[in-house]
Amino acid sequence: MLPVITIRRAKIGDVRALHKLLSVFAEKKELLPRAISELYENLQQFHVADDKGRVVGCCSLAVQWDNLAEVKALAVDPDFQGRGIGRKLLDACLKDAKTLGITRVFALTMKDGFFDKIGFSRVGKNDLPHKVWTECVRFTYFPDACVEIAMVKDLGGVAQAPLFKA
Repeated sequence: MLPVITIRRAKIGDVRALHKLLSVFAEKKELLPRAISELYENLQQFHVADDKGRVVGCCSLAVQWDNLAEVKALAVDPDFQGRGIGRKLLDACLKDAKTLGITRVFALTMKDGFFDKIGFSRVGKNDLPHKVWTECVRFTYFPDACVEIAMVKDLGGVAQAPLFKA
């Protein structure tokens, strides 16, 4: 019998485990690296998958504009993959987006298969605001990090303002 994994809001005590988990994927160049200070600063954006007190997955939602938010830092411990944990984490972030009135979410990914399966569509880099791509220059993989695939999902509802390309 598989353990019951709880999806919950991240807590301050989770930051080091989050950093360790995300670093595993950053080292394989599957995710952009995140400084531990960045995780502390953005902790309120994260959901974690908890296995009896152990962080085994995470995902965050970062609002970018009136009607646009980014799904970021989606990672599941390799020993826990294939159990639907990534989907549950993403669903928690999508629920947050809807609660906030966000009508469109996007993800920048090296692997589009997961997002494609759950209703995200591939878009061109120019279909997203320029601000989205300026983050690339902060990372050690630049310019290679900017080869990420842009995926979007419309959540429905009425946008508060047009999607600007500024």
